[in-house]
Amino acid sequence: MTNYDVKDLGLAEGGRRRIEWAEREMPVLRQIRERFAKELPLKGIRASACLHVTTETANLMRTLQAGGADVVLVASNPLSTQDDVAASLVTHYEIPVYAIKGEDNATYYKHLHAALDHKPNITMDDGADLLSVLHKERSDLLPNVIGSMEETTTGVIRLRAMEKDKALKIPVIAVNDAKTKHLFDNRYGTGQSTLDGIIRSTNILLAGRNFVVAGYGWCGRGLADRARGMGANVIVTEIDPMVALEAVMDGFRVMPMIEAAKVGDIFCTLTGDINVLDAHHFAVMKDGALIANSGHFNVEINIPALEGMAKTKRLVRPFVEEYQLPDGRRLHILGEGRLINLAAAEGHPASVMDMSFANQALATEYLYLNYKNLDKKVYSVPDVIDREIARLKLMAMGVSLDVLTAEQVHYLNSWEEGT
Repeated sequence: MTNYDVKDLGLAEGGRRRIEWAEREMPVLRQIRERFAKELPLKGIRASACLHVTTETANLMRTLQAGGADVVLVASNPLSTQDDVAASLVTHYEIPVYAIKGEDNATYYKHLHAALDHKPNITMDDGADLLSVLHKERSDLLPNVIGSMEETTTGVIRLRAMEKDKALKIPVIAVNDAKTKHLFDNRYGTGQSTLDGIIRSTNILLAGRNFVVAGYGWCGRGLADRARGMGANVIVTEIDPMVALEAVMDGFRVMPMIEAAKVGDIFCTLTGDINVLDAHHFAVMKDGALIANSGHFNVEINIPALEGMAKTKRLVRPFVEEYQLPDGRRLHILGEGRLINLAAAEGHPASVMDMSFANQALATEYLYLNYKNLDKKVYSVPDVIDREIARLKLMAMGVSLDVLTAEQVHYLNSWEEGT
């Protein structure tokens, strides 16, 4: 193969071992791959995926390939690539990959264009960057694109905005909105992997620290719960009164960020919005505060504002940049403000990505079978797919369910009986 751009093919063997290790924790995707290999439901399809290049993603790519798709993979974040995995996909599975951990913005967008040079019929996104470039710069390819999948909350927000503005030219399935994705991946996956990234990059003890979680969506809920489990004093910031009330009832302190900024030791943004942590927050933070992001884009922390305030900046540990302010306070940005769970750790555990990528695989099959009947809008994953993934996951875990009797079914569908 010559059509790839990875750091070092010499890393491939280590990557293959890690891909195989992850596969052990992905029984649902493995069952789908076995069926795909027999039925070839994606035969003849060219697919370009813009996803985090991890061991779990590698197993998704193998599944699509087994189904007959001609696939290409690029990174959806400059810091999320696992270079050994990228090398293994090229070397052992003959899947073109364009991704290098730490690539600059110019390289990142060059790789997005390489994915589109594949002339895909189907695209996959984690953040909607590939689809955005497709619409803005490569619109000549749109007539041959039957649809796309979107993996993350931030991407779905962007796509719904495109739909509202009538700028969306293809149907998109919001994989993120599947229950077996966001209720598990966002909550349990993000909760654990975000803490993993913060701890790996800093080696700090969480117990007794004031841990500020910005946003109480499913990702924020997962992180708040896990941080509390590690002994942190968790503070939540929110804009939605209903969600804030839920956080209070879950036992967390809720306050505006300007108040949380004064007492927080660790901050993590998970909102999908811009400048959640801004100059006026930095101005009141404690000396030594740690600042991380687990939302998709690095815009949640206004790093340019902090750079303008700081008199010096230095790398004090891998993935930890120290900004010293004129008054002597030191604030620390983790992972360049990018997804800390992928910048400094390995992302979500494979067992939870098993369900997320099972949704990707089955949504791809669904899109291929039904695209002629879909409008240029954002669709949810069909409930039948969601339930099938839940069933397969429970079966793999050795969990059995009750079955309603005929009498119980009749009762639930009748109205005559009462008190």
